[in-house]
Order: sequence, then C-alpha cells, then structure tokens
Amino acid sequence: MKFNHIGIPTTEHFDGEIELPHLKMTVSDHENNPYGVQWQRYWEDAVYPEIVKKVPHVAFEVEDLQAEIVGKKVLIEPNSPSDGLTVAFIEINGAPVELMEYS
Repeated sequence: MKFNHIGIPTTEHFDGEIELPHLKMTVSDHENNPYGVQWQRYWEDAVYPEIVKKVPHVAFEVEDLQAEIVGKKVLIEPNSPSDGLTVAFIEINGAPVELMEYS
C-alpha cells in the first residue's frame, strides 16, 4: 500500500473548491500541498454512510482492490469516480479508510 491522501470532512467552504456533481460533494486538491490534505464537503443529498461524511479518512493506493476488501467491513462498495480509478471505503477500528486502485 502507498499513502495517497487524508480526507477531512467539513461543512464549511474552503479555498480551491472543486465541485464533483456526480459524487454530490466538493473537494480540494490533495496534490496542492506536500502532505496530501484534502478537504471534503458532502452535499445535503449525498447518500454516504455518516462515518464517511463526518470522520476523517486516510487513503491508500493498492494493487488489487478486490483482494484488499475481502473479509473487511465495506462502507462503500467499489466504484469508479473517474476514468482509471476504482475506490472503496472500509472501516478499520472505527475509522473509514479509502482504498484506491489505478488502472
């Protein structure tokens, strides 16, 4: 696994907002800082587990997403938010973790 970013949910507006209408959320660019910090604001009609919308998560790049989620508590099933990327959220010790597979 390779660290990719930390996602921090907020209800406030932030600099550099990037709207993602297909995901019903607004994010910042995690590559605009050396630490991979990304702010995330979920829209009112966004259907995600509360733990994902309220608790910060860490994201890791993995080689085989399907293999990584076997036996884990899956919060968000594998999906493709953009071309060449498949993600899923799992819960580890009460915290959300995003797993990312690039093709």
